Amino acid sequence: MSRSRAALVRALLAPSLLIPLAACGSPSGSDSAAGSGKSPEGFPYTVTNCGVKTTYRKPPERAVALNQHSTEILLALGLGDRMAGTAYLDDAIDPRYRKAYDKIKVLAKEYPSKEALLAANPDFVYGGYSSAFDKTEGRDRAGLGDSGVKTRLNTESCAKDRVGVPELRREIRQVARTFGVPERAEKLIKDQDRRLAATARKLKGAEKKKVFVYDSGTSSAFTAGGQGIGNEIIERAGGSNVFASLDKPFGDVSWEKVVQHRPDVVVIYDYGGTPVAKKKQRLLKDPALADVPAIKHKRFAVLPLSSAVLGPRVPQAVDRLARQLHPEAYRT
Repeated sequence: MSRSRAALVRALLAPSLLIPLAACGSPSGSDSAAGSGKSPEGFPYTVTNCGVKTTYRKPPERAVALNQHSTEILLALGLGDRMAGTAYLDDAIDPRYRKAYDKIKVLAKEYPSKEALLAANPDFVYGGYSSAFDKTEGRDRAGLGDSGVKTRLNTESCAKDRVGVPELRREIRQVARTFGVPERAEKLIKDQDRRLAATARKLKGAEKKKVFVYDSGTSSAFTAGGQGIGNEIIERAGGSNVFASLDKPFGDVSWEKVVQHRPDVVVIYDYGGTPVAKKKQRLLKDPALADVPAIKHKRFAVLPLSSAVLGPRVPQAVDRLARQLHPEAYRT
């Protein structure tokens, strides 16, 4: 990515088959209801999201998703046929959603201009990060609302308290409810809960590993704090985030503090233009880190960035990280 992940987040301050489409809440049904002057079943629906109260008279039919985890939430709910566009991946799209994703128009490699966004004729824009609704670029929620476009921001980007699996369930349920397909949310959540429970059983009795997340940074370390879903992923994977006391999803910490915490494992977030190998070398070549157990013994784990944010990959990320932190639990 051309933009810095650190700059983006500072601005903010489990394989299953794609769920098949259901008849309830289909676009054709909405049109029919609208034409008869009646609201579709379950509508109007009013929800307050990140301080913005919105009433939906019918399900969106031409959604645009900005950022990968918002795109993947829509695809996990089987809503690809309701999408008029997508933009801004952090890494490769989840293979489960690749076929559906390939049918959707990519509006821009990063964020589209307001003109390009509106040219897609969306009735709903779903942003993953608050930068998706950058006022200086003309994409602010109020401005889009004035253009007749309803919006939603992933709640991890505006949360005041810790974000965990309950917040993930709420995000999925509210998005599904917005599109008139609440039953799909329950099916997806049931599958996610099953996967999380399976990982928990594997890790029963495992000793927690002290984990330091390295996202990026040279003069300081940009890491995962205690308020984002990344912190819960670590905990559910049998780890303990050494910077859980940082009261934000992401933040900068000094290298001195990294040394003081003596993590057992470094989890590297993989995305964009800096390869994992280069991040490892930056840590291994820093003499100040030489005696940190994770560095000294070259104990690294890797997670794609798209799985460490509030999206459908969370159970998959928990299992993937657990296998790296506690490989012994998976040998039997």
